[in-house]
Order: sequence, then structure tokens, then C-alpha cells
Amino acid sequence: MSRTAVLAGLGAMVPERVVDNDEIALTIDTDDEWIRTRTGISRRHWAAPGTATGDLAVVAGRRALESAGVDSVDLVILATSTPNQPMPATAPEVATRLGMAGVPGYDLSAACAGFVYGLHAAAGSIAAGLSERVLVIGADIWSTRLDPADRATAIIFGDGAGAAVLRAGQADEPGALVGFDLGSDGANRDLAVLPAGGSRQRSAREPLREEDNYLAMRGKEIFTHAVDRMAGSSEALMASIGWSSEDVDWFVGHQANVRILHTVADVMNVPRDQVVVHLDKVGNTSAASIPLALTDAAAGGRLEPGQRVLLTAFGGGLSWGSAALSWPDIKVTGIETV
Repeated sequence: MSRTAVLAGLGAMVPERVVDNDEIALTIDTDDEWIRTRTGISRRHWAAPGTATGDLAVVAGRRALESAGVDSVDLVILATSTPNQPMPATAPEVATRLGMAGVPGYDLSAACAGFVYGLHAAAGSIAAGLSERVLVIGADIWSTRLDPADRATAIIFGDGAGAAVLRAGQADEPGALVGFDLGSDGANRDLAVLPAGGSRQRSAREPLREEDNYLAMRGKEIFTHAVDRMAGSSEALMASIGWSSEDVDWFVGHQANVRILHTVADVMNVPRDQVVVHLDKVGNTSAASIPLALTDAAAGGRLEPGQRVLLTAFGGGLSWGSAALSWPDIKVTGIETV
């Protein structure tokens, strides 16, 4: 039987500061009911001044290593759209701070789909025999890149990090990642974009506009694309591995908007009570979204060994992806607040 990546550990963290909807309403013409009704979000966590994405990634990564019962891996993949700086990559620093200086590490940028892309890359490295264990981290700090007066973004995003340890194993054991489906569409790259800091903006040699420092997102169009791509990717994956909607015990989608999650589940004929919802507590945490939701559900006892779990995500790029696994028998503690 061929080598397969198996989930061996999970860890997650969110910053200590809680920002509820009433605080958001101080700078935007909105209120708690409006935000909850349209997004499902009640609060989010924002990083303290001076905190970098790598700081969150280190905590989540350490928790995942502890969950897996190991102190080292052969590769570190950090999925993020908000690295510590454009160069160098943040993953090598994270690996070193975790006591793994010399271990290869790289950043992966696929926006909110980054963690699923990271799982895919890790699974490939394991299947090829290049790695025995891989640490995949999704971490983002978007609070510093939001226009506080922009209703489309300021009410949605939170900061956080989640991580998973994958190990080499067999396809028939609990925890095995049994399939993936990925896609992208660069023609719609302008639906969610942070213009400042890249080569396109800097080579233009024009005065930097203040708004270019902030994430801009066309919410209604993103909503439509997210539903279509997440449902389509999920259905394509299920068809390729022989699953039907009845085979899915838990559906864990990118935690951007509860209406998106429920609509995708409806399209796929997955009951809404089998949809993991965590965004009400943390908002949209981008690449950290799925591992945070998994950690919360596992620590709360909802995920049981052998259950079939479907992951799917959608983000800027446009990028999207899905993954399927059977749930392992692993020890997962709650989300750490630091």
C-alpha cells in the first residue's frame, strides 16, 4: 500500500484581545445585530501592538507538536498572506524558534485557502518519501491591514494561527488524508486585493494612496464565487474518492460567513447540523480558519475517530481547495489564548 499523509496532531491559538461587535460599531455605522445577522460573527481576536504573524505561528506550531507527541519534523510549511515581512520568508524563523534550525521551511500564499494548499503540499512530500513528518501552519494577522471605516472588511477579520502535524502512514488508517481538489482563477484577482508593497505598485513609481495599504474586497461577488467554488470543489473531490453526501460526518468549510457555510452545505445536501461553525467566536482568520475550527471541534468532543471529515476553503487569488480525511484518535486541547 502506498504511503499516505496521516493527521497526527493539532494546535491553535488566538490573541488575548477580544473585539466584539459593539467595539467595531464605534468606527462603522453598524451594530451587533446587523453584523451577526449578515455574517454570523459575534467577536474576533486582534493581535497586540508589536505582535507578528510568526509569533502566532510559533505558539500554534508548538501546540501541534505537543499534540503529536514529537519535537521535530522534516519540513515546515507556513500558509500566510501576512508574513512578518516580504523577505525573508517567515517559516524559517518559525522553525528555528521551535527548535528546528536547519529544517527546511517555506511560506505558502493562497489567501484563505492556504491551509488546504499546505496540506496538499505536505501530503505530496510525504507520499514522495521526501518527508516522514511535516508541520503545516496557517497564520494571519489582518487586523493591521484593515480600514477601520470599511464595512466590507473591518467587521469580518480576526487574527489567529492553527497548525497540524502530518506523518507518513497508510490510506486505511484513521487520520489518513484520502484526497484533494485544488483550483485557481487569476482573472478575478481584483475581488480581494491588498495593493501596496508588491512589485506592481512599487514599479509604478506613483504616490502611494492611503487606501492601498488596506485590504479591499468586493463582498457580494466574493460570496457568489465562494459558494460556487467551494461546493464545486467539494463535489469533485467526493466523486473522485467515491464519497456521497451521506458519507460526510462533518463539513468544515473556511470560516468567512455563516451564510456561505450553510449555502454550500445545502448545495451538497449535507445537513446544517453537521457543519462546523467557529467563526462566531473568532471571525474570518484567513489561513488559520480551518485548523482553528478543527481544533475547537476536536477539543469539544465533536470529532470522533473514524468519522469522515470534508474540508473546503476559498480565498483571494482566486484560490480554492478541498481535502478529505478520516478523523484520527489524537489528543487535542483547546485553543490557546496568548
